[in-house]
Amino acid sequence: MAQSLSCRVGRAVLTGRWVSCVASRTLCTAGQQEPLTLKEQHDGIRRIILNNPKKRNALSLAMLASLRENIVTGVDSDDLRVIIISARGPVFSSGHDLKELTSTQGREYHTKVFGACSEVMTLIQDIPVPVIAMVNGVATAAGCQLVASCDIAVATEKSTFATPGINVGLFCSTPGVALGRAVPRKVAMEMLFTGQPISAHDALRHGLLSRVVADEASLEEAVVAMAGRVCQASRPVVAMGKAAFQRQMAQGRDAAYATASRVMVDNLALRDGQEGIRAFLEKRKPTWTNSMEKAHE
Repeated sequence: MAQSLSCRVGRAVLTGRWVSCVASRTLCTAGQQEPLTLKEQHDGIRRIILNNPKKRNALSLAMLASLRENIVTGVDSDDLRVIIISARGPVFSSGHDLKELTSTQGREYHTKVFGACSEVMTLIQDIPVPVIAMVNGVATAAGCQLVASCDIAVATEKSTFATPGINVGLFCSTPGVALGRAVPRKVAMEMLFTGQPISAHDALRHGLLSRVVADEASLEEAVVAMAGRVCQASRPVVAMGKAAFQRQMAQGRDAAYATASRVMVDNLALRDGQEGIRAFLEKRKPTWTNSMEKAHE
């Protein structure tokens, strides 16, 4: 699956106004010195930072292409275990760049923008490693969609979330896809119809967030600790579990149980599945192979 994902993201959706910043392995505009996203990786944890605070980290077509590249580069590597997405500045992301959505750009360009955005959001859920949103500020429209699309989301108390497109005449239909799968339907509809923001604690109560912490220092500590715990698990077991969870969530109850049961049997056939059970029975820490090697058929 990961190989097909790499093929999906290899087709960058760019126009002639953008150039590739080869040295930084990200994308930037011709007149912009700093890359739109930053990427670093240590001890299995990849950190992707939205890096355009002057434009409220808007998810422009170039920003989406850069984010996508950062997500999928080396996604098959055993060295990658978890991804953290955060942002510089007081705004996590304000959503799409409205300058790209005027009639001047035209329907074909608009189609590229929403296609690129949808691809990034689905990739986050399709790649084999967990993705954690680390939010310290405002997340609106497609920025809120990005948070809702991540597997785990942690935010500071000051953070707020909104889908305010209705206020500028553009209903947040695509953000509603992710939002409606993260929070109860009536909560999603209130956010979509009124455009009013909700607090971090309300976002936690409704299921948009996994955890709320006091401040930026607490956010860093909590997310790094969470990512570290993910790194302690077997990579193929995590990948198998994530894929199964996403698949069964789209199914009815009986089909979901059938899917989950098959996956648990397949999981038990892995050498890492058997190693974990033996380690538990022998009261020791497991030694993972982090491979798809089979213990039995």
